[in-house]
Formats: sequence, C-alpha cells, structure tokens
Amino acid sequence: MLQTIEAINSVVNNFIWGVPAMICIIGVGLLLSIRTRFIQIRRFPQAIKGTIGKIFSTKQAGDGALTPFQAVCTALSATVGTGNIAGVAGAIAIGGPGAVFWMWVSAFLGMCTKFAEVTLAVHFRERNANGDYVGGPMYYIKNGLGKKWHWLAILYSMFGVLTVAGTGNATQVNTITTSINSALLNFNLIDDSQTGLTALIIGIIITIVVGMVLFGGIKRIGSVSERLVPFMAVLYIVLAGGVVLLNIGSVPGVFRDIFYGAFNPQAVTGGIVGSFFLSMKKGVSRGIFSNEAGLGTGSIAHACTETDKPVKQGFFGIFEVFADTFVICTLTALTILCSGVSVNYGEAAGAELTISGFTSTYGGWISIFTAIAMCCFAFSTIIGWGLYGARCIEFIFSAKIIKPFMLVYSLVALVGATMDLGLLWSIADTFNGLMAIPNLIALFLLSGTLVKLVKEHVAAEEKSNL
Repeated sequence: MLQTIEAINSVVNNFIWGVPAMICIIGVGLLLSIRTRFIQIRRFPQAIKGTIGKIFSTKQAGDGALTPFQAVCTALSATVGTGNIAGVAGAIAIGGPGAVFWMWVSAFLGMCTKFAEVTLAVHFRERNANGDYVGGPMYYIKNGLGKKWHWLAILYSMFGVLTVAGTGNATQVNTITTSINSALLNFNLIDDSQTGLTALIIGIIITIVVGMVLFGGIKRIGSVSERLVPFMAVLYIVLAGGVVLLNIGSVPGVFRDIFYGAFNPQAVTGGIVGSFFLSMKKGVSRGIFSNEAGLGTGSIAHACTETDKPVKQGFFGIFEVFADTFVICTLTALTILCSGVSVNYGEAAGAELTISGFTSTYGGWISIFTAIAMCCFAFSTIIGWGLYGARCIEFIFSAKIIKPFMLVYSLVALVGATMDLGLLWSIADTFNGLMAIPNLIALFLLSGTLVKLVKEHVAAEEKSNL
C-alpha cells in the first residue's frame, strides 16, 4: 500500500514541480514585475528602511490584530525554517552549485510575487465572527474574483490544511529531535539506544509549548514571533558568516561554480549532475519552498495586521523574500561550498550536510549551537503554519473549528518526533506545490487590480508630499 502511495505521489510531484510549474511560477512573477515596473527594485530601499524601522517601534495592535512588524515576523517565522538549511543542501546535492543561481532568480521574481500576495490579502481581507482580521489567497479569490471562483478558494484551503501537518509540523519536529539527539550524542550524554526515548520526551514538550502558543491566539503568536525570529536570524547569520570569513579564500571559486554551474552543471559536478533543467528545477522549487513566494501563505499573516495601507504592507513582502533567500539561504550555500566538505552530487542530502559545514570549520562543539538554531528555525515554522492551517480550515468550515484543529495540530508533534517521515515529507512537498496552482491563477487574474492599487498608493504619496 505504501509503495503504491509513494509511486502515485512521485508522479504527481514530478508534474507539479516540472516544466508547467516552472513556467507558471516564473511567468507570473515576470508578469507582475513588468506590470508593476519592477517594484521590487524601485521600492527596495523603502522595504528595507520600513522593516528595520519597525524593529524599534513600540506601537501596540488592538485585539485580534498584529502590528505590521509582528506580521512580518509571523510570516518570516513560517518561511525561515528547515527549508533554509535542509532545502538548500538538498538543492545543491541534486542540482549542483548552479541551483543556487536559479534560487536567486526565483527569489528576484518572488519578491514581486509576494508583494502582490500581501497587498491583495490586506485589500480583500474581512472580519470573522470573532472580529479578527482574516485574509490570504482564499479571501482575495473570494472577494476579488467573485462567486464563480469560490471553488478555487476552497481548493486552496483544502490543500493548505493537508499541507500544514507535514510541512509545517511533523517534519519540523523531526528536525528538532534529530538536531538535539545529534548534539547529545556528540557530547556523549546519551547513546544510540536512548535516542527514541529522548525523541518522545522532546515531542511531548513541543506539543505542550505549541499548544500554549497557538491557543493564546493571534496576539500570542505575533508576540512570540517578534522575539524569536530576530534572535534566530542573527544567531544563524553570525555562525554562517563566520564560516565564510574563515574560508574567505574559497569565496571567488564558489561564486564561479554557482554562475558557471547554472548553465553547465556537469563541468562543476564532474558530470554527475548533467542536466541544465535539473539544476534550474531544484533551485526554483527549493527557493519557493523556503521563501513561499507563490504559495500565498505569508499573506495570511499580513492580513491580520492593523493597517489601512495594503501597498505599504506589501513592501514587507519584498523584504521577507530578500532576507530569507538572498541572505539566509545564500549563507547556507556558502557554508556548504566554502567549508570544503564533500558533497555527494546526485544523492539526496539534508540538514546534515549544512551541519557538517559548520563542524568542519569550528569543530564538534558547534553542534550545540547548530542544534539551538535548528530548534528556533523549526519551532518558528510550526507556530507560523499553525496560524495558516487555522485560517484555511476556518474558511472551509467556521471559526468554531479552530480550537479542535489547534489541538490536533499540536498533537501531530508527537508523530513527527517518533516516526520516519520520508514519505510524509514527500507528500507534504506535493501538497505544497498544489497550493501554488490556485494562488498563481488568482494573482494572474488580479494583476490589473494590483496595478491599480499601486498607482493609487503612488498618487496618495505624491499628494501628501505637496
């Protein structure tokens, strides 16, 4: 039975992340970029300045809402996860160093895609029965495209609910238990026979903590995110930046391999990765898996913010993709490629490849810090996707179903801590790709509305400056 499921999933996954997906993802991103006159470039300084400025803001949001910075952190908490560590490693191992170049290309277009998602989500959001702001792809499909497209909104929400348990929870918890067990084994605090017990204990603790955060509502999610995300990002950037600086002599050669390998992968990988399309596919798919531009999930958090300026909030989406891919994912790639660790091209790899880049540079003691970083990355993703799942299932049913969903979602952590998740991760990856289809259709159809909102925002800015 499992073999049948795996075979079916493999066929669907190869189609979802194949040529049609590459055309849709890159095509929609390019269309939006052209129609907004490459707003990700024109307004990039404003996106950076606005986000950094909000770090020091003391503004508090009302009940059922987030401050703009809390929305950014909540969205980043879900995007900055194991995809930045395991996903990048996997892309390099299967697609070669050139996959990093295609990750950058997808991120450049994805900055505009996410800007569109956030802007439309805030513009077309509504209040739920509890008076909270709710929005995201399902709402801009419903309120922007009309009743005849309501089925597309339901489809997106269904894929969202199916995705959160695997991508947002179980696989993340498995990463936490693996990293903690690795650190404990390195320091000889446990032996191999005890890893199952420690995994169970960790799973129980995570279940309780996740439940406490999620049952606290949107305000608690935002509060935890705005404290956790900056800490984990700075910790990881310092550790990865140190690897690059200590191996600075390797940097020029690494960038050569990235650019040259993007179009001629066999010359860099010794012929093992010989497909130009494979390198592009892995780079684009892993980039989207990490920054979520095209999936629409981050816009769900932004729709909760207390703002009346959709386009201004959309600028935060530009920053998120930049920080996630151009900063954190790039540092992960450089950690692997600059450190000189052996990469078995053509074979699947995950977080262990990234961790080996750290340990080969700093020594075994760094495993405790990588474990902390991995825990922060994974936990932040769990709570971020918990919000996404709650909003998706609320859209299909009602707000009354949120608490039962939160309970089930919290208990999934036990599954993630104690089971082999190879097939589950693959299935979750498929549903992750399926989520993009209805969202990209909506972005294409609403591109005219986006252009109108941008023009109105620019006109209002010019008027206020007179």
